[in-house]
Amino acid sequence: MSDFNTSSLKTNVLSGLTVSLALVPEAIAFALVAHVSPLTGLYAAFIVCLITAALGGRPGMISGAAGALAVVMVALVTQHGAEYLFAAVVLMGLLQLFFAACKLGKLIRMVPHSVMLGFVNGLAIVIFMAQFGHFKSLGADGDMHWVGSESLAIMLGLIAVTMAIIYLLPKLTTAIPSALAAILVVAGLVAAFGIDTKTVGDMGSIAGGLPQFHVPNVPLNLETLYIIFPYALILAAIGLIETLLTLNLIDEMTDTRGKPNRESMAQGLANVVGGFFATMGGCAMIGQSMININNGARHRISGIAAAVFLLGFILFLSSWIELIPLAALIGLMFVVAQKTFAWGSLRALRKIPRQDAIIVIGVTVITVLTDLAVAVLAGIVFAALVFAWQQAKQIQANTFIDNNGMKVYQLRGVLFFASAANFSRLFTPNEDPSHVVLEFAEARVVDHSAVEAIDSLANRYQQAGKTLHLRHLSADCLELLSKAKDMVEIDVYADPHYHIADSKLG
Repeated sequence: MSDFNTSSLKTNVLSGLTVSLALVPEAIAFALVAHVSPLTGLYAAFIVCLITAALGGRPGMISGAAGALAVVMVALVTQHGAEYLFAAVVLMGLLQLFFAACKLGKLIRMVPHSVMLGFVNGLAIVIFMAQFGHFKSLGADGDMHWVGSESLAIMLGLIAVTMAIIYLLPKLTTAIPSALAAILVVAGLVAAFGIDTKTVGDMGSIAGGLPQFHVPNVPLNLETLYIIFPYALILAAIGLIETLLTLNLIDEMTDTRGKPNRESMAQGLANVVGGFFATMGGCAMIGQSMININNGARHRISGIAAAVFLLGFILFLSSWIELIPLAALIGLMFVVAQKTFAWGSLRALRKIPRQDAIIVIGVTVITVLTDLAVAVLAGIVFAALVFAWQQAKQIQANTFIDNNGMKVYQLRGVLFFASAANFSRLFTPNEDPSHVVLEFAEARVVDHSAVEAIDSLANRYQQAGKTLHLRHLSADCLELLSKAKDMVEIDVYADPHYHIADSKLG
């Protein structure tokens, strides 16, 4: 890349360091959610981040162990064990590779903007709410309880310092990412004054060696496939949806265009490799991606650096990284949530069409209450139904009697499944003359339901002893109707101005 220079290298490497620090508590937390060891999540973050950064279609986007996947994995792990999870991650990756091979990534471009806004707002709220778990600790009764008032006050104070540095430092200098500076300053304050507060080490040890190749220890039979396939399919779908929507978001933020099929391929490969190294797999992480993009990182080196730093933490610096106060990372994620939320959408809700406002709010709420895949699919289905309903109401016809005494219906709009009923109500066979012309110059026939509607209309005129003529059908409409000769008898003959499909049913 021509714009990659020493300054850009510095920006991307330092941003990668910041991202790697933010990946640690997330990976541990998601591993615990999935009921696997912290290292299972950390290794997943390393492998998925490295491969997608190096081979993916969206430079600057960060992938790793994700919470949206962890909540699906927990049922498989508790019922069948971690080995079945590793097998499911391999199959998940294979399904994503199949998706990429079919070049289906471009379908994400069909997601309406209202769904995108709901997705962004919902994830911002989820990121914000996920931090509350760090304010709890395990009690003597085995349950999680809120930390004491003194500990809570200390954490809130450190969070405030972190957020203040992130917001204010860029006004003084951009030599170092403000998020990285905030983490280092707060960690220094805690160490210098001996402040007693929760640290990364309280979540679990991150010390370990290199990830080891491991073939999932499961029976290679249909019963295993029957167990893991439903989970793998759901994981693949959620991973791709979250990744491709995040890719779309970064495209808009950076005014560039990513390659969704290539990103799907990279994610699939990362999960196949991750499954064979006993990890929980992963997908794009919008929080860490926003940290990276907001730091000005736009190149693959940022993601590669994040992965390398993360592995370095595991191998050499675990005792130091475990000393980082959780409050610093919580403050960072609070800022990410604030910057991710599309605040302008709140003002726009009163100006955009009501159905779009419903989609924005609905997708946001469903994302928070259930999961991303359900929310996005629900938003797309609702948007499609709204579009179909609006198009259905557009079907209409102007009528007049021509010089030959035939009644002409000039049809306007799109004739398809949703408009078929309204189309049928436009005609009055019992009151019309013996010859009726249906003019399609300003209309389109697009699906099987439309052909059925035309066939039904022709039968109505046949029963009334009258002839229906179909005029000015486009080439594609004629092709569609020609495939339905068992429903509508079509006789196309030459005309100096147009072609007429004359249904001789009378």
